[in-house]
Amino acid sequence: MTDAATTSATSAHRITPRHGLGVACGLAAGVWLGAAEAPTKLVNSGLSPFAISLCMVAGVFTARWTVPTLLKGSRYVFADLAANKHLLITAILAGMLWAVANTLTVFAIRDVGLTIAFPLWNTNSLVGILWGRLLFGELKGAGGKNIAKVVLGALAIIAAAIMLGFSTIQGNGPHAARAVGGILAALGASLLWGTMYIPYRKAYLSGMNPLSFVTAFTIGELGTMFALVLALDGGTKAAVFHSPEAKHMLFWLFLGGFVWVIGDLFQQFATKYLGIGRGIPLSNTNQIWGVAWGALVFGELAHADAAHKLLVIAGSVMMILGALAVSTAVATAREHSSTNDSLLRECDRYNLDYYAVLKAYGGAEEHNRDTRRAWWDYAIVAAAVGVFIYLGVNARVPSLDLNFAWIGILAVILVATALLCGWGLWKSTRFS
Repeated sequence: MTDAATTSATSAHRITPRHGLGVACGLAAGVWLGAAEAPTKLVNSGLSPFAISLCMVAGVFTARWTVPTLLKGSRYVFADLAANKHLLITAILAGMLWAVANTLTVFAIRDVGLTIAFPLWNTNSLVGILWGRLLFGELKGAGGKNIAKVVLGALAIIAAAIMLGFSTIQGNGPHAARAVGGILAALGASLLWGTMYIPYRKAYLSGMNPLSFVTAFTIGELGTMFALVLALDGGTKAAVFHSPEAKHMLFWLFLGGFVWVIGDLFQQFATKYLGIGRGIPLSNTNQIWGVAWGALVFGELAHADAAHKLLVIAGSVMMILGALAVSTAVATAREHSSTNDSLLRECDRYNLDYYAVLKAYGGAEEHNRDTRRAWWDYAIVAAAVGVFIYLGVNARVPSLDLNFAWIGILAVILVATALLCGWGLWKSTRFS
């Protein structure tokens, strides 16, 4: 038996299990990712899908640099990036995949509506399970009961998403030709978003911190969106750069991007501690929260008939049961051994310190990096706050009939979820 094989056989038990924390992060991701769609509903403009996606990514870029700086400090982030230089291209590639997928979702929403597009792109759960099994040995060695919980739970969440989508369909659909394009766009987004988790998992098996990964990730996002606008949306003459109306809606798109990042950070930690196959289905419970915002705040079900309301109830119950199934599929020792094999392969491929990577993967990295705040950290945060203040002053509040009581309730749930899950991450791993 080789040294690597001996290590694999004897060290799998050393992987620190973080199943409960991973489940909490996955569910918190669903709460925030579902809320991220709410600000975009306030935008009613003639901007192209490319322009809308670019504005959202600008908000994402702002958040991806601000939040890691607040939690760890830029010195820590850049030290982690320097220690994982081999993953920089991977992170940028993941950002590029996300940017294209996000643009496809905007086309899908335009052509078939959010209620149909959302469940279609949430089929990325199945794509993620497939890649996790093929590339990282997830569920390898798992008992039939655990495999059934993850696969059937993911299918239940997708079925529930479809039911919730149909429950909010209103009016006459788009023309058939446009509908086909919208459906293909949503399915394309599903494929790209399911594939995007490959770089995520690869990074965390190498010991990289999710906060550092997303900082490099956003370079690929923003660069790709600028390239798409310049190449396909009019170049430097694109309306997003010149339209006087654009500045009035930027705040809402930035806000949607910022909220999305909070959800994505929880999703990153869920992927790290649960793997792709378990993490994606849990975060895809975002649909139930999206419907909650649509129905309770925007009154999308105010005139729905009994059949549509029944679909909401049935879909909500099915999604809860699906999430329950996935969350109770606790990895066994044999699964941890398979994960350890993947971790060993990454260490051998890039000549990494196995024991340091093992500790980092378990959320117990060596605390030898400088986490002191530099003066530029405060400048980064101040700049982000300044951007939001400027955009907020110039924003126009749409004349919509909003239920402010439910806005308050859902906002409290958002904050409480972030605080509780954030506290759990800090207490257990110091956001590692």
